[in-house]
This record gives sequence, structure tokens and C-alpha cells, in this order.
Amino acid sequence: MIFLLEYDRSCGELVSIRSYPDAEREFAERDRLVCELELHRNGLQREVVLLQSESEAALRKTHGRYFEDLAALTAAGARE
Repeated sequence: MIFLLEYDRSCGELVSIRSYPDAEREFAERDRLVCELELHRNGLQREVVLLQSESEAALRKTHGRYFEDLAALTAAGARE
């Protein structure tokens, strides 16, 4: 599966997540571009990424920073 994530770094929050079957990579790439252009047009600075993973559960394990809130990330960083 392919996942399109929109993440707001300033508040450490996942704004949106969409999933696509692997066969729809072109649609996912188009939607990523549309999202980035819309954010730029509105003056918003957010991270927009496409990630491929077996499932959302697997994605949450490998890219957990997108799914944890800012307080959890700060606490994790302090422990390291």
C-alpha cells in the first residue's frame, strides 16, 4: 500500500492520511503534488510524503513520529 501523509511539524500533528493500492501510485503522486501546491498557495508549511508499507500498522511502527503527538516525541527525545 501507498500512504499519503500531511504532517504539521510546528505542532507535531498528523493532519491527514490517505491510502492507495500499489497499482495506483500515479494517483498518489498526483494527489501529493496537488496537496503541496494547495499548501503553498495558502502559505502553509507542512510536510507531505508518500510512503510505501505493507499496512498502516507496519507504517506506524517504521514511521512512528508521524503518529505520535509532540509531547510523546519530546519525551522520547529526552530519554535518548
